[in-house]
Amino acid sequence: MEPIRCIRAFADHAQIQSCRETLRLGIDGFSLLSRVLELAGNEVRLKILYLLHSERELCPCDLSDILGLSISNVSQHLRKLKDGNVIKFRKEGQTIYYSLRDDHLEILRPFFKWINRHALSLELA
Repeated sequence: MEPIRCIRAFADHAQIQSCRETLRLGIDGFSLLSRVLELAGNEVRLKILYLLHSERELCPCDLSDILGLSISNVSQHLRKLKDGNVIKFRKEGQTIYYSLRDDHLEILRPFFKWINRHALSLELA
């Protein structure tokens, strides 16, 4: 494969500086989005996030039954999502219920809408 070459007549220093400043100002946003997308990049975790969004909250047993996975496997995914601060939990007696953190819903909602539209288009086909 041939290496990519850049041949330009002149560098637009104002544009370069403006882009650098935009990246600098957005550093927290890039970090948060990258972390959420990295966690949601796993198909099982994405399904868990989707289910938590559509059902508001679920316990590991529910997720295990829905996904057809062991509770241990589901719990490992929930741990990663919890450690990544993407989901929250509450205890009711012996049962733990998981839900999405509101501040991440804005990031994930467009993906869930896409999934719903895609499923609907397949249903109509």
